[in-house]
Amino acid sequence: MKTAKKVSWFSLFMIPLLLISTIVTTSTSASAETDLGINVDAAILIDADTGQILYEQNADASLGIASMSKMMTEYILLDAIDEGKITWDQQYRVTEYTYRMSQNRELSNVPLRADGTYTIKELYEAMAIYSANAATVGIAETIAGSEKEFLKLMNKKAEEIGLEGYKFVNATGLNNSDLFGMQPEGTGPEDENVMPAKSVARLAYHLLKDHPEVLKTSSISKKVFREGTDDQVQMDNWNWMLPGLVQAYEGVDGLKTGSTLLAGQCFTGTAERNGTRLITVVMNAKDSNGNSVRTARFDAAAKLFDYGFGQFTKQEIVPSDYVFKGKESIKITKGKENSVDIAVKEPISLIVKSSEKDSYVPKLELNKKSYEAAVKKGTVVGKVVVEKTEGEDYGFIDGRSYSTDVVTTNSVERAGFISLFFQGVGSFFGSVWDGISGFVGGLF
Repeated sequence: MKTAKKVSWFSLFMIPLLLISTIVTTSTSASAETDLGINVDAAILIDADTGQILYEQNADASLGIASMSKMMTEYILLDAIDEGKITWDQQYRVTEYTYRMSQNRELSNVPLRADGTYTIKELYEAMAIYSANAATVGIAETIAGSEKEFLKLMNKKAEEIGLEGYKFVNATGLNNSDLFGMQPEGTGPEDENVMPAKSVARLAYHLLKDHPEVLKTSSISKKVFREGTDDQVQMDNWNWMLPGLVQAYEGVDGLKTGSTLLAGQCFTGTAERNGTRLITVVMNAKDSNGNSVRTARFDAAAKLFDYGFGQFTKQEIVPSDYVFKGKESIKITKGKENSVDIAVKEPISLIVKSSEKDSYVPKLELNKKSYEAAVKKGTVVGKVVVEKTEGEDYGFIDGRSYSTDVVTTNSVERAGFISLFFQGVGSFFGSVWDGISGFVGGLF
């Protein structure tokens, strides 16, 4: 009996341990599926078409973004060009601030003459290709009059596209300590731009949506600034993943690098393969030895791209004209018919893992209103939202659900006077009968 009791107590002790072991093993296996082996403070990978998030790591933490800030300056400039407020051949006259900054070759710069003038196109190319800081300030001064006023435009655009967790203190992404005490009024001498990886990706997403032409410049591997003059400077793109450069990756054509002591090695990259474009952001990337080296950001980005292009494909989740079983129509009143057919208006395609396609389920959400004839074909009566029923769902960079409209597929004319009269009579007696039935039923 004593032996049996010992075995019983031992079994009770072991069961929790076995359960814990099982949970740990399962958890380890699950994390291993998305353990990309990247040594970064934060990272995110999204589909550039829909904004669907495919992977994220500490993506909501506000961190230094360094020269990735220049994507916002590019955005505002390209807006101004489109609106006719600025022209590419417009001349910029160098200020004391931009002259002094441009002479510091420890920073990324093309030297500007103190008495020189430069076109906005020249400054833009220097900024987008070579991350030239003085050129960036020159653009900011041209658009807003001063870098201080330009910060207001940066904050306005950030609010407009829904960025969170950001702080802009200059147009370039440099630490204010590098600005000779000439940093924008109201900012601290040691301040620096910060933003979460998710907001950086959102900025890149909207920039590419609104100004895809930015890639024509960001994809230039090498260019000579002021070629053919005494001031010519070779500009080698800091994005080493571009074709012909040391860490070239198939399909990469942008977007912006960044590096400061605070931010470490950062990179917002974009690549397109077989009609699919991805955007990735890595922040404070380090090599396997924990060293902050420039190659680390591209190694991390390559692993993210490999994961995205290797494991995800674009698949149609909901076809066009899709009809939900049992919900083929909705009721209408005062029509020649009592109902109207409905179907999905546009197809829904998402970037998904092949093994997870069946986890994405369409859900019908009809508008909570009654419809009265006449009803025209194409009337929006609801929407379809795709939900993931199993596995990790990171959602979309804009924080929305991916959906498409549900519409009527035919028209129903309003019934004539006589038909409406008899419909009314039928409805009246139907209501009376329901009332009598309810009353009689209540007696029993």
